[in-house]
Amino acid sequence: MGEFDLIRRFFQRPVRRAALGVGDDCALLAPGPGMQMAVSCDMLVQGRHFFPDVDPHLLGHKSLAVNLSDLAASGATPLAFTLALSLPLADEAWCAAFSEGMFALAAQHDCELIGGDTTAGPLNICITVLGEVPAGQALLRSGARAGDDIWVSGNLGDARLALDALLGRHPLPPALLTTTRARLEAPTPRVALGQALRGVATSALDVSDGLLGDLQHILDASGVGACIDTSLTTPLIAAYADMLGSEAIFDRDYLRQCTLAGGDDYELCFTAPPQARDAVLQAGAASATPVTRIGRIEATSGLRLVDAAGEPVAAHFASFDHFAD
Repeated sequence: MGEFDLIRRFFQRPVRRAALGVGDDCALLAPGPGMQMAVSCDMLVQGRHFFPDVDPHLLGHKSLAVNLSDLAASGATPLAFTLALSLPLADEAWCAAFSEGMFALAAQHDCELIGGDTTAGPLNICITVLGEVPAGQALLRSGARAGDDIWVSGNLGDARLALDALLGRHPLPPALLTTTRARLEAPTPRVALGQALRGVATSALDVSDGLLGDLQHILDASGVGACIDTSLTTPLIAAYADMLGSEAIFDRDYLRQCTLAGGDDYELCFTAPPQARDAVLQAGAASATPVTRIGRIEATSGLRLVDAAGEPVAAHFASFDHFAD
């Protein structure tokens, strides 16, 4: 099966929103009147971002999900995406499952594939996603102000639990591994929440490399500091209740590490003024997304961690680094 046969069979579909899609040298796409284009690109590399034996259907989902998560962090509405795919061989069964997983998520968000490239080589997936947002309403990293609340969506840390279990570092009971592995391999992009936070949140980003490392980007861009209450972040592991008590699997320090620096969560971290708390909760309810207030923005630079009593908590771990060994 040649390159163009592969594209036509697995990746070419009739265009719906684009003026011109797959098949020409360039796609044509126009945002609506008064809208700005939001563009992001993410790459997934075998051995770095996913295991060689991952289900290709789930890999197709995740490849698009991590890009849609960036649009969510900007409050943008997905429009279209391109796919650059390097394959060791043109395996028809693999391509069918991968494209099905990718297109299933694309259909949920009315986001269509409009172009890209394929070649032989090590398995590598690069997607560029395009969205639109009303002019001047995009959520940015630079808007946090002293006194703002810090919020996160959904759960944190479960993907890290699954990763450590799959790497043989910390075994998990089968049922718990199934639950956490789903969070690792099939994250949910919080697109509806991002849109609902326009005009409410002062800053936002998606948590991909770990909460502390990603939050630092907001602090740097906004010129502020932050205080995080770790007694509020640790319970954000979905299986938290199963990990404490007389039959505890992990101690609190490990759970704290997973939630604060685990990575691969693809939740939103955002800030909003205290007077917007009701609006934030309404945005969460409207998008069917849990939101949790975990700290506050401070005028003094730096990132402080405290416990429930306000006592300092030492952070002896780092978020994911794409170039670390």
